[in-house]
Amino acid sequence: MPLKKDQKYRSWVEVDLGHFTGNLREIRRLIGSKADFMMTVKADAYGHGAIEISRAALKNGARVLGVANADEGVQLRISGIEAPVVILGPSTESEIEQIIKYNLTPSVSDLFFARKLHKALAGTGHQLPVHIEVDTGMGRGGTMHTEAVKLILDMSKLSNLQLEGIFSHFASSEKMIPSNETQWKHFSDLLADLEYRGINIPVRHIDNSGAILNYPDFKLNMVRPGIMAYGIYPSPENKSKADLAPVMSFKTGVVLLKDFPAGYGIGYNSTFVTARPTRIATIPVGYGDGYAFILSNKGEALIRGRRAPIVGRISMDMCTVDVTDIPGCKVSDEVVLLGRQGDEYISANEIAAKAQTISYEVLCALGKRAPRVFLHKGKKEAVEPRLRRIFIPDEEKSISRIDNIIRHCLRTRARNEELGNAIYYEMFETLFGKEDRRLELRSGFRYNIRIAQLPERKKAASSQEYLQVSTHVEYKKTLRDNIFMIGCASNNTQLAALFEDPRCEYRWVMSSGKDLSIDRDFTVEQVRIDNENVPIIETKNTRRGYEIWCGSEELKKKINTEVKLEIEISTKKARENKIFPVYLVYPVRGLEINFNYEKAGIKNVREESFFAGRHPQPTVSIKKGKSIGVKISDQDWIFPTSGVIFIWDI
Repeated sequence: MPLKKDQKYRSWVEVDLGHFTGNLREIRRLIGSKADFMMTVKADAYGHGAIEISRAALKNGARVLGVANADEGVQLRISGIEAPVVILGPSTESEIEQIIKYNLTPSVSDLFFARKLHKALAGTGHQLPVHIEVDTGMGRGGTMHTEAVKLILDMSKLSNLQLEGIFSHFASSEKMIPSNETQWKHFSDLLADLEYRGINIPVRHIDNSGAILNYPDFKLNMVRPGIMAYGIYPSPENKSKADLAPVMSFKTGVVLLKDFPAGYGIGYNSTFVTARPTRIATIPVGYGDGYAFILSNKGEALIRGRRAPIVGRISMDMCTVDVTDIPGCKVSDEVVLLGRQGDEYISANEIAAKAQTISYEVLCALGKRAPRVFLHKGKKEAVEPRLRRIFIPDEEKSISRIDNIIRHCLRTRARNEELGNAIYYEMFETLFGKEDRRLELRSGFRYNIRIAQLPERKKAASSQEYLQVSTHVEYKKTLRDNIFMIGCASNNTQLAALFEDPRCEYRWVMSSGKDLSIDRDFTVEQVRIDNENVPIIETKNTRRGYEIWCGSEELKKKINTEVKLEIEISTKKARENKIFPVYLVYPVRGLEINFNYEKAGIKNVREESFFAGRHPQPTVSIKKGKSIGVKISDQDWIFPTSGVIFIWDI
């Protein structure tokens, strides 16, 4: 992607999500359908951008994300990612508070940490999943394989911990050498011993990128691809075993061109002296951007499809390129330091060889001050224009800081401090005032209401006349539980009680009417998730109203993933009530509400809309005597306490 006039970056990293998802398909082919994979996104996804890469991985089959420490996990959580996150490095006592608060899965290597975590969980009412790391020959993290059984037996007595996973790590999987088979034997023997003792740890993983390619028989029920997902082979010997495409490119532009005579020194200490009349291009990249100092007088850049040598010492923010042999080179020309231009390609492995390091370090370091530009099918899809991309603990997660920002924004919009505070307390304290209440985000909200006169056979033997109401509700959200409830309240007290249950997926308030029976006149006709019917398990009357419980074991596979949920409801409404409200109690992106009253026998139907958000004005479409539609773009967020009231005359 060449530098465009409207692009304001001195340098940028392009991340090709098409190549990334193609690499994931290749990984799925190699591991087969019986194994899941954990996408390793530590170190900002090897420099590619952890948030976007995580989202793309989860959309393409990743079940779990792997990070290096709690701060990296928190960064994913505050960015709205709710999938399981495993901390692959040994966790520390100081991280326990974050681990619990943000529902992260720590790796445990010793009993001291396990006991501290167990104690911190006491009184929370929650079990926390953990993965046990075993050292089978890496000589780094993990409990020694000879001591693992004792640790696991001791940890099994800690009731607040759930032994969800066990793993080890190969020291040299990129090469086929005997030590890998020794490590595999140690781990296999340990798993067999645990099975013999009746200890079942469900998730087992040892394969990293090299093992996926070199040791297909070693995979268990989960693998941990890292470098190969980003299109880099762990070793040149692995190239024939998979078809991978590099994901990252690092680019900049020529900012200055100068002509020098022979014998002129270039850069600090004149480590390069021109041997002929020479044209030098200055580019705004240096070792401060991760382009290593050791590449001085060694590195190369691609300009106009040709290689040009880096000459002189690399400075903190600039370096110089000999473009004498690049015809037509001009200021603003695109410069590729990593990636492809025309028929030429500079790989991470090539840079690593010149810098006397490994490709992992190249990817993590390059462009650390540059925004990430995410491409899909060659087109710019998203940009993350953050100068500082490293996560600073406590910087973004301070509740008081976020509260102050929200409160200040409301005061400014309302142009009145008292009114701004009132809106804040009404909107946020009422809905999200409890520390343990998760913020629900939904998108693609669709609400289709059809009201009609009751058939003669269904009319009650009373003076009050009712309308038949059929409602279709659908939206996308992250599924929290495989069993959930739809509740119908008969008053506001019951409605408030339904809000207290985190498993209550949808709530309805029954229309007032002396002949209405909540369990007879409120029916959930159908519930669907991702176009598949969800069974209704149980219906019952409770102190908080009428409850319809739905779900299945199959839905466990969809927990922590985005699903489309649809609910069909049938009920009655007193004709003389003259209003039908639709309220939004969660932040929603995109909205469409249709109110069809053609067969209801009511007149002068109108709507009153009230929306909080950046674009609060909906598009309203009216078909007189038939329907009213209210729509807000799928790109726009609507805040809670928004809604529409449909009003009519009789």
